[in-house]
Amino acid sequence: MTRTTDARTTHARRTATTATPDARTTGRPAGRGPGRPGGFFRRPTPAWAVPLVAAVVAAVVWAVSRTSGIELVVRVGTGTRTVGLVDVVVAALVVGLVGWGVRALLRRLPGGGGRAWLVLCAVVLLVSLAGPVGAAGTAVMGLLVAEHVAVGATVALGLRR
Repeated sequence: MTRTTDARTTHARRTATTATPDARTTGRPAGRGPGRPGGFFRRPTPAWAVPLVAAVVAAVVWAVSRTSGIELVVRVGTGTRTVGLVDVVVAALVVGLVGWGVRALLRRLPGGGGRAWLVLCAVVLLVSLAGPVGAAGTAVMGLLVAEHVAVGATVALGLRR
């Protein structure tokens, strides 16, 4: 009799360590969905994809401005300059790649540098918002601010882990 009890105990120990988490062990309801085992966000976005996603986000905001009939024109010195699709995509790629490098350096800090990363992103975003002040109109300024915030949020949140 003790032999079968030992076998059951061994089996119970083995299955307890390999069993999937449920509502009793995680404190969350079982099933699929955001933040649950097997849900939408099982893996973080790879760091190499963040600059590409930022470029797509920038292109979408630029396309929204064009379809709404607003041309992104900024004052440069004594003249004006139109902000094109290539400008926003290249700028988003550069920001994403530089952010990726800075985030890799900050990961070497004790604690992973998560707080330092978000503070640095907020400071860079605030400084970058000085650019849209030179827009030719208020609608253009609003779209340029949306562009900066969208790309900044994509890079900051995409590389935070």
